[in-house]
Amino acid sequence: MKNSGILIVVSGFSGAGKGTLMKRLLEKYDTYSLSISMTTREPRQGETHGKEYFFVTKEQFEQKISESGFVEHAVYCKHYYGTPRDYVENELKNGKDVILEIEIQGALKIKEKFPDALLLFVMPPSIDELRRRLIGRGTETKEVIEQRLQRAIEEAEDIEAYEYIVINDDLEICVDEMHQMILASHNAPTRNLKFIENMRNDLIDLSKGE
Repeated sequence: MKNSGILIVVSGFSGAGKGTLMKRLLEKYDTYSLSISMTTREPRQGETHGKEYFFVTKEQFEQKISESGFVEHAVYCKHYYGTPRDYVENELKNGKDVILEIEIQGALKIKEKFPDALLLFVMPPSIDELRRRLIGRGTETKEVIEQRLQRAIEEAEDIEAYEYIVINDDLEICVDEMHQMILASHNAPTRNLKFIENMRNDLIDLSKGE
């Protein structure tokens, strides 16, 4: 039995290491497609347009909103973030597992539109480690770091909306745990309705001696 592709939403506190985790997951396993989000924020050092994000102006982003070009979009720390619709729908149609790395507002919107989506929330082993990682980036001002910590307080209120939490302490262990969570999720009854229906029909036929 081959499962259809599923939509996987990965969120987490800023500084929890989502980007590093996603990069390593895709290096280690070739079974995933990572959807590239669009944003109006400036690229960080080492980020490339079309690789980490599609970097656009506010006007360009709002034009795409008017064209219903996003699966979801939200404002985070004064910048727009959104998931382009075409890529996601095409990959799912072709049976690929698609990973969206988006913040919690967008994740909850995705769950409304795609009730069968798998939601994973990445957390650091401690708040002290979270602060250390944010400071260690060297790319954020003190004001932005405090904004992100304040945002984490708000995000912590909705963690229960996710199917699993992922503690990002040891990277390799975390990557393998996430992969196993996704594999197990393929076997959820709600993701195998056609198979279950066929099995029921076959059982009825068998009971009739057909």
